[in-house]
Parts: sequence; C-alpha cells; structure tokens
Amino acid sequence: MTMKDFAAIDFETANSERCSVCSVGIVVVRDGEVTDRFYSLIQPEPNYYSYWCTRVHGLCREDTDRASVFPLVWEQIAPLIEGLPLVAHNSRFDESCLKAVFRVYQMDYPAYEFHDTLRASRRLMPMLPNHQLHTVAAACGYDLSHHHHALADAEACAAIALKLL
Repeated sequence: MTMKDFAAIDFETANSERCSVCSVGIVVVRDGEVTDRFYSLIQPEPNYYSYWCTRVHGLCREDTDRASVFPLVWEQIAPLIEGLPLVAHNSRFDESCLKAVFRVYQMDYPAYEFHDTLRASRRLMPMLPNHQLHTVAAACGYDLSHHHHALADAEACAAIALKLL
C-alpha cells in the first residue's frame, strides 16, 4: 500500500540542543500530490548558534533575531498537518527535535505518527553507497540542490516518500 497523504517535515537546529530549532520546512502531500508548502525561520531556544550548525545550514543569530518563537510558528503549522502522518529522513532526529521544543515551551505534544525515509531507503535501496538525503533523493530522481535548507530537505523527503513508502 502506498502512502498518499502525509506531511514531510525537516528541522534545522542552531546548536547541539534538540530544542534549538531555528528553521522548519513542511511539505503537505494529499492524494499523492504536493498541496502545500510551509517554511519559517524560528528564534531558537537556547538562542545561540554553534559554529558547526551554522557551517551546515548557513543560518546565524542575525537570521533569526526577529523570527517568531516556536509556539507562534507551530500555530500556523498545526492546521496544515492535522490528521496526517509525518515523514522525515532520519525521523528520530526530527521527532526528537519536535518533542524537545514542545517540552521547552510546555506545550501538549500530540501523538504524531512518524515514518522514516532513511530506514525505508536502507531496506529498499541497499545498493546505494550511503543513505544520506541527497544520495537517496538523487536515486529517486529528485535534484536536491539546496541541501540543509529545511524546505528543500522536506521537499526531497516528500519525493522520496512518494517513491518508497
């Protein structure tokens, strides 16, 4: 059975704390078609950037100083993804970020159902040299040219999910 309705999600973090989400990308898929996209910068908590995280995604404190805090951003996301399973590449990371930031802001965490395109790619594409997002995306015919931008990564994840899940 093919998964046709889901929301692909990707977070970038400001530092090694899972709750330090500084950007989020969401791609909503209904009946096998992308129906909505959402991207936002987020003021991270704690609000500092590690050198290594900035090196990966290019974001720094100046980018998010005027951004909304997570609860305000999630108010916009929650209606978009209501009732949908969430899909992420290495879902353990994204799910742990989501749970951590919900805890920090003392928000009630809904029992989101997560699916993982990383695990699916390891099972269904064992011949790949690695199972990093850009490698799996390319194998699925998707050109991920802005890797580590949360929306671009969510779009790649959605393309992979449509092929593998």
